[in-house]
Amino acid sequence: MNDLLVKALSYYGLREVFGPEHNPEIVKFFHDIGYKWVNDDETAWCSAFMNYICMVTGYERSMKLDARSWLKLPVKVIEPTLGDIVIFSTGDPTSWKGHVGIYISRNTNYVYTLGGNQSNMVGINPYLISRVLGYRKARKLTDIT
Repeated sequence: MNDLLVKALSYYGLREVFGPEHNPEIVKFFHDIGYKWVNDDETAWCSAFMNYICMVTGYERSMKLDARSWLKLPVKVIEPTLGDIVIFSTGDPTSWKGHVGIYISRNTNYVYTLGGNQSNMVGINPYLISRVLGYRKARKLTDIT
């Protein structure tokens, strides 16, 4: 299991705080990746979580808060394996909206991903395969020449 996945799993169960309070760990994800203006856990944070995990484990990252920005990683994957990145559409497939997570497994109808902001927490959830926009492999920065 790669260190990206291990680090992400270390946050399994981390949840948003409902109401006027905010989970400081989620806010820290935003701040540590350079988005210091985000001070709540209601801002969509799937990409912030992924960027944070990639940053602390030394993998390339999108550097952006929109999930679809992960489609710009250069290594496309046809058959994903444990630890690859999955990018989904949410709502209208032609809009800018999306979701990003780490590939765990799939069956006939669903892809299971580990990610942030999945049911307002870090967890493993199923998503319809029909919503997959693409799979990418994040490379270790030390491996990029």
